[in-house]
Amino acid sequence: MRKIYLDACALNRLTDDQSQLRIRNEAEAVQAIFHGIQQGQVFWVASVVLKSEIKRNPDRDKRQDALALLSFAQEILTVSPAIIERAETLEALGFGAFDALHLACAEDAHVDVLLTTDDRFLRQVARGLGKPRVAVANPIKWLKVALP
Repeated sequence: MRKIYLDACALNRLTDDQSQLRIRNEAEAVQAIFHGIQQGQVFWVASVVLKSEIKRNPDRDKRQDALALLSFAQEILTVSPAIIERAETLEALGFGAFDALHLACAEDAHVDVLLTTDDRFLRQVARGLGKPRVAVANPIKWLKVALP
């Protein structure tokens, strides 16, 4: 079973405007991942950080939809001092605050992959910034390898 962490960008793809092909394809990949969760092929670790970021969404409908999806998470990670310390280190290196927290949570949970649709986050990880201890990938690319 694959153990994953979805950040808010990936999760929100399901409610983003689907008129652009890339967004539609990423949304379909996230839907397929949720199917994998429901079928027991994927174990989803979420976090209080994810919940907090979702709650900041000003669009009430999108916020409620994303919060409802959290019920599919098999584990909700709380933030420990070690996670905060790691996130502060990552943020000091240039990661955004939520990206740093998501990465620190994913590392702490020992997931196989953190899934995001955030290109900037993906580029930072690809450069090895902060020496990430987990893989970080776009849902489309990960899905092709993990759940063919």
